[in-house]
Amino acid sequence: MDISLKRMVLGPVGTNCFIFCNEETKEAVVFDPGDMGERVFSYIKDQGMELKSVILTHGHFDHITGVPELLRLSRDEGWKPLLYASEDEKELLNDAILNCSGTGMSFGEVGVTLEADHWLKDNEVLETGGLKITCIKTPGHTEGSMSYYIPDKQMLICGDTVFEGSVGRTDLPTGSDSALQRSIDERIAVLPEFTYILPGHGDETTVREEKMYNPWFRV
Repeated sequence: MDISLKRMVLGPVGTNCFIFCNEETKEAVVFDPGDMGERVFSYIKDQGMELKSVILTHGHFDHITGVPELLRLSRDEGWKPLLYASEDEKELLNDAILNCSGTGMSFGEVGVTLEADHWLKDNEVLETGGLKITCIKTPGHTEGSMSYYIPDKQMLICGDTVFEGSVGRTDLPTGSDSALQRSIDERIAVLPEFTYILPGHGDETTVREEKMYNPWFRV
């Protein structure tokens, strides 16, 4: 199945938004439209695609601010996309102070709150847009942070859990150093070494490279 991947860097802090386009079904799956929902919508439409799903790694403002506009434009187009997020991220997504969209950290739309169409469970397998995605609970950056493993593509979309040579901060609401370390030890470092890691900010890396250079990878 021919599935292309587009990375858009969006918003004031350079958030990676990943767009998977299925050339056979003409369905698009978007991870973390952190800003500029109109730009994401226009790209999908220009590719002759229809938005099938929006999937969130976590609920911070720089990963969710583009969601309302993207969903509104898509539904105005007659599409019926569904929004997915971890069941453990409900509180953060429903509170603009906790997700920092209602604080001075947000440079875009102020006070964003979201309700998922489907709340994902740990180890749930989500099939959408021709992708089979394993949902992996990886708390630490936030309590409800979730990573998404696509075995057929050898890819992991991990949000702000892991960056190239580093990790996401844990000093914002619901963050935890100890939980982040456990997530890396037990959920990410155990994946195949040549798994591509697609982080929420910065360049892609692999599990193998992080084991070599990232001090948070201890195995």
